[in-house]
Amino acid sequence: MATEAPKIIWNESQQRFETEDKKAYIEYELRDGGKVMDIVHTFVPSSKRGHGLASHLCVSALNHAKAHSMSVIPTCSYVSVYILHCSDASLKFSFGRLCPV
Repeated sequence: MATEAPKIIWNESQQRFETEDKKAYIEYELRDGGKVMDIVHTFVPSSKRGHGLASHLCVSALNHAKAHSMSVIPTCSYVSVYILHCSDASLKFSFGRLCPV
């Protein structure tokens, strides 16, 4: 039986995407008048690691950026590696900008 994807919440006031319990999150900073999302940090507590939470957080942030026509700077090393290995071509980036599909 497949594991249900965790619910990820956009916490706009804290500039992060987080799990419902707020224990795992991905933080970002807006730049260039809100046109650029600089993803700066991903955190998953050790008790929750190994369940794909970081990738779910990453996808949520990248989908949000795409939906709002934002460029992304993957300052966070996890996000940089995720983008390099991402199988979803619509989430690929080049020089910090969303590439057209």
